[in-house]
Amino acid sequence: MTIQTPDWVKNAVFYQIFPDRFARSQHPKYGLWQSSNLEPWDSPPTYQGYKGGDLWGVIEKLDYLKDLGINAIYFTPIFQSASNHRYHTHDYYQVDPMLGGNVAFDALIEEAHQRNIKVVLDGVFNHASRGFLFFNDILEHGPNSAWLNWFKIEGWPVSAYNGEYPANYVGWAGNRALPEFNHENPEVREYIMQVGEYWLKKGIDGWRLDVPFEIKVPGFWEEFRSRVKAINPEAYIVGEIWDDATQWLKGDQFDGVMNYPFAEATIAFVAGDKIIRDYYEDQDFSPYPGLSACTYGRKMEDLLSRYPWEIQLTQLNLFNSHDTARVITATGKDKPSIKLITLLMFTFPGAPSIYYGEEVGLEGGKDPDCRRTFPKEEDWDLDALEFHKQIIAIRHQYPALRTGDYQIVYADDTVYVFTRSLDKQRVLVAVNVDDEKKNIDFNFEVNESPPNKLVYGNSEISWDNQQVSLTIPGRSGCIFV
Repeated sequence: MTIQTPDWVKNAVFYQIFPDRFARSQHPKYGLWQSSNLEPWDSPPTYQGYKGGDLWGVIEKLDYLKDLGINAIYFTPIFQSASNHRYHTHDYYQVDPMLGGNVAFDALIEEAHQRNIKVVLDGVFNHASRGFLFFNDILEHGPNSAWLNWFKIEGWPVSAYNGEYPANYVGWAGNRALPEFNHENPEVREYIMQVGEYWLKKGIDGWRLDVPFEIKVPGFWEEFRSRVKAINPEAYIVGEIWDDATQWLKGDQFDGVMNYPFAEATIAFVAGDKIIRDYYEDQDFSPYPGLSACTYGRKMEDLLSRYPWEIQLTQLNLFNSHDTARVITATGKDKPSIKLITLLMFTFPGAPSIYYGEEVGLEGGKDPDCRRTFPKEEDWDLDALEFHKQIIAIRHQYPALRTGDYQIVYADDTVYVFTRSLDKQRVLVAVNVDDEKKNIDFNFEVNESPPNKLVYGNSEISWDNQQVSLTIPGRSGCIFV
C-alpha cells in the first residue's frame, strides 16, 4: 500500500487557537451576538466563564499571523455549544453564535485562504452534549424518543443533571454532560461521516479528531478517511493520540497525531530538574525526570522508527496545548528552556504547532489557566516574538528542515547534534542544555561542502576533513547550513 499524506502539511507551521480566548472583534458584525455577562478579558480564566473571543476577531489578526510566518490554523471546537471550550457540541452544522455563526466562518475561510493559510477544525465525534437535539429528545420523551439507539441508554429514568441519581447512560469519562454516541448504529455513523464531508465542502483543509481511540467500531476511521479524501485528497486528518499510535498510522486512517511523546521527551531533556512537577499531576503526560542527550537521542530514534516516513512528515509537533500547563510556567519562567524546546521542535520532522500566545510569552498553569486570553500588546515579550519570527523564517527558508532525512551525529551528556539532509542541502543543528559552554569534537563524513554557515545562535564550528570541532555556549542552540 502506497502511503499518501498532504504535501502542504510537510511545509506547514501551525497555530492553535482556542477561540474564546484569542481575539474579540472590535467592530459589530451581522450575526455576532455579544453577551453582557462576559468575564473581564484580563481576569484569570474559569471553567465556566466566557471571555467572548470570536471568529471576526481572528480575521482581524490574520495579518499578524501571516507576518509571524503562520500558514495553518488549528481551531479547538467552534460549533454551537454551552461551554467556553465547545467540546460539548449542540449542533454540528452551526458555528457558535458567540463566535459569529456560519457567516463569520465563511468570511474566515475566505480571508485565511486569500493569505494562503489553511484551516483545520476540531471534530468531536465520540460524544455530543445534553443539548444535542437527538439526546435532548430522549430527555423530553424518555423511552418514547425516536433517537434511543443514537446513544448508550442503560436504564430509566435518565438523569442528565442531578448527580444524586444514576445517569443511566454512558457519558465520556463518566461525565454525564457528554453522552457518548452509539457508533454501532449505522445512522450515527452516517451522520458523523456527513458532518465530516459538509465542512470540507465548506472549505476547511482538515480535521483534528478528539479522542478518536474511544471509537472502536471496526472500519470507522478507514471509512472516514476514504470519504474525506474523496472530497479533498489533500485534506489533513490528525488524531489526538497521546502515546503510541501505530494502529492508526498505517496510511489507512490518520495522516498524523498530536506528537505528545516528542513533547514529553524534549521538555525532559531541555528543562530537566527545572520542571515543576505539580503542573503535570493527574495527566498521562510526564516530561520528567531529566534526560541525558544520549537517552534523548534513543527516544527520538525510537519515535522515528515507529511510523512510515510519509507519516512522520505530517505529525503535529507541539509542546503546549489547551490540555497541558504552558512550559514557560511549568519551568518557573525559564526562557532559555522555551527557546531550546522550540528550536528542537522546528527542526524535527513533522509540522510544528504554536499554541496561541506562546510566541509572546503567554503564561498559564493547569487547565483552565492554560487557556488565558491573548495578552494586550504592551504585555508582549518582544524578545520571544522576534525569536519565533526568526526560527519560523529559517524553517521556511530551508527545505531540508521540512522534509530532509534526520541523522543524529553526536549525543553525549548535555550536547545533542543532528543533521537534516535533502538533496545537496545539509543543515546541522546543535543544542547544549548545560549552563556552561561546551567544546566538543566528533567525526562526521561530508561528501561535499560541510554545513558551516551560521544562521542561528552564537556557536563556532570548524571542519578538518571529517573531524568537527564545535563550541556552543551554555543553554543555547545553533543552526549551520
